Amino acid sequence: MPSVQQTVVSPVDDRLVLAVDLGTSGCKCALVALDGSVRAWAFRPVALHLVGEYGVEQDAEDWWRAFLGAAQELLAADAQRRKQVIAVCCSALHECTVPVDEHGNALARAMLWLDMRGADAIRRRARHPWLNIQGYGPWKLARWLRLTGGAPSLSGKDQAGHIAWLRDHARSLFDRTHKFLGPLDFMNLRLTGRFCATYDSALTTWATDNRDLARVHYDEGLLRVLQVDRARLPELLPSTEVIGTLLPAVAETLGLSPATPIVAGAVDNSAAAIGAGTVRDRELHLYLGTSSWIGAHVQEKRTNLSAFIASVPCARKDRYLAMAVQSAACSNLTMLRDRILFHADELTPDESRPDVYPLLDHIADRVPAGARGLIYLPWLQGERTPVDDRHLRAGLFNLSLEHTREDMIRAFLEGVALNTRWMLEPMLSFVGCDKGAPMTVVGGGGQSNVWCQIMADVTGMVIEQPQAPIQANALGAAFIAGVGLGELALDDVPVLCRNKKRFEPQPAMRQLYDERFGTFKALHRRLAPLYRQINQHRGLPR
Repeated sequence: MPSVQQTVVSPVDDRLVLAVDLGTSGCKCALVALDGSVRAWAFRPVALHLVGEYGVEQDAEDWWRAFLGAAQELLAADAQRRKQVIAVCCSALHECTVPVDEHGNALARAMLWLDMRGADAIRRRARHPWLNIQGYGPWKLARWLRLTGGAPSLSGKDQAGHIAWLRDHARSLFDRTHKFLGPLDFMNLRLTGRFCATYDSALTTWATDNRDLARVHYDEGLLRVLQVDRARLPELLPSTEVIGTLLPAVAETLGLSPATPIVAGAVDNSAAAIGAGTVRDRELHLYLGTSSWIGAHVQEKRTNLSAFIASVPCARKDRYLAMAVQSAACSNLTMLRDRILFHADELTPDESRPDVYPLLDHIADRVPAGARGLIYLPWLQGERTPVDDRHLRAGLFNLSLEHTREDMIRAFLEGVALNTRWMLEPMLSFVGCDKGAPMTVVGGGGQSNVWCQIMADVTGMVIEQPQAPIQANALGAAFIAGVGLGELALDDVPVLCRNKKRFEPQPAMRQLYDERFGTFKALHRRLAPLYRQINQHRGLPR
């Protein structure tokens, strides 16, 4: 059993939020004071299920069990601590779809944000019979951009694609579904019994009119294009709304009062933007988790269609969040650990996996910058920004007898950094931010000093590292709860977020990484047609 991790702080504010951070790797629960101090946290993993070449699923019941396990670990031993909890608030992964019945029971495993089975189904809905722009019918695309700020991913990696696939290929399941929910919606349903979704959680149904943040609502015209009934989608509400109180059975299980308020919360990117302290306009944060993204709050809803960047509803009621998203970041290191270094076969029969990431840091740090010419392409499951291409795949380029495992480890870290620079350049233009400005890095990858320095050198940005990058989403959920309860204002958040270290780009690295980045983009241009040729019919989703 993982142990509860304690943080010693001065008891400035003893009121606690049970903050939930449900990610792809598992569920973290934290007890967070309104002064931003994390008093304790615990984690439970959640299994991932691969279905053919394009299907990626998780069991929603595993989400709930992981939450209960982590929350009980925090609360069970301390009756006084339980009395200090004033709210529960969740942050959760998004662009996932779980069909539930009228009692809130999951009818199938959830389709995750990596699941591309809906590509063909959503393409059929998005296109025009004879005139298309990047795969979209012009009038459909114009309506999506005008109302939502974006459009369904033609790779099928969002709720619109998932629901389309279920309607076309699992019609019986589709017809039995009472509501299609995202992970945040499912957690809130289990906590309160209420079928509801936040504005950011419902975004990638691509059925909401987001032009007025005070009045986000489903659009009947978009619902017709997507071929889904309004009745199958949950009600919409802002992230800071108190949606109810704990169901009695859940309260009893956790040892909390059934009068404990539940604040609606936010999806992971919205919560991370708050938890990183980047609440002011154009302040950038970089999330390095299973996936990665760059986000910044902006005043207007707009879209860069060519780079697949958009500003969308978020946890702030008066701002949009500009977002650029990539499919794989730390999942590359997970793959390296689980499929190569410690894969269970005749070479490594012992399935135990040590805490390998600090060792990877140590190894990568002693390898020269540039990994002796080895370049890693981190596209394990296609890519989303600045290209939306489900056919791309990962690989090592320029491998020779000179190279060792150490070079490969360094190349993995640099490859993700080069990919980050690839989405950063259009993002800077989109939000009106200068290259070299500070960018706060959060998520599990942000704990690595070596990776933070590589990020600074490759991107040319000043990297700000918080005291606990992995806790940013939980902090964001706690701050959202504080705002929802009227105990905090968003303007209070920056002074509550504490940075630990700053990483400046090293001028001596600039030419090397500029050249590597040019090679990285050239490899994409030349290899993309080959990846499409190889993968367009391999395990085609049905």
